[in-house]
Amino acid sequence: MLLIPFLIGIVFILIHFFASVLVPRDKLKQVKWFSFSGGLAVSYIFIYLLPTLHKQQAAIQEPYRQLTMESEIYFVGLLGVVLFVGIQIVIQQNYISHTSTFWSVIVFYAFYNALVSYSVLSFEVSAVQALFYCVAIGPHFMAVAHDMWRKFPVEYNKYGRYILAVGIVAGWIVALTTELTPLFKSIVFSLVSGAMIYTVFKHELPSEKDTHFPTFLISVIIYSAITITLKFVFEW
Repeated sequence: MLLIPFLIGIVFILIHFFASVLVPRDKLKQVKWFSFSGGLAVSYIFIYLLPTLHKQQAAIQEPYRQLTMESEIYFVGLLGVVLFVGIQIVIQQNYISHTSTFWSVIVFYAFYNALVSYSVLSFEVSAVQALFYCVAIGPHFMAVAHDMWRKFPVEYNKYGRYILAVGIVAGWIVALTTELTPLFKSIVFSLVSGAMIYTVFKHELPSEKDTHFPTFLISVIIYSAITITLKFVFEW
């Protein structure tokens, strides 16, 4: 059903367009928002993302199964973390100007958006799963976009949000027009998962002094309970 992936893509694009205004300006409200978003993201990683990696590892078929040691998919996820950390360090250590740094970061995250978009939209999902993805990944995109807007406000509003939106569209087009092998899909999903884990803990998990713990805890409890219930009912 093409309508659901299309709607997911539209939501993701709108988040990037309006990231600068969707996050509250009031300091206390902003702390609560990021605490809630961080709770969603952490819950998504431990309740859905990591178990899905396990399923991807178990789903490797012949003849590749003879070569596996029950850890390759996790290793690819580790490579995703290393790759993203390495690229961030290269960008920071090769600083030339504010503008060049912006373009390096924005192109990097446009590629990241394309990979995330592909990973989400390449699998046929029900309406319930579509809502689940939007609730989990939407705030993740918003937190990353808001962080870039905060660092590069003029450049982000003028160019950045459109380039990030193009990344979403690119991943969406590839997902809907290209049929890749299950193994390659698993590799892409694992690589993105590692990158997402790094990005969540870097951008979304607030520091102790900037965390409203009750909001964070409520977010973790509610999202975890809903996710576990949905996985039980729909056998995800």
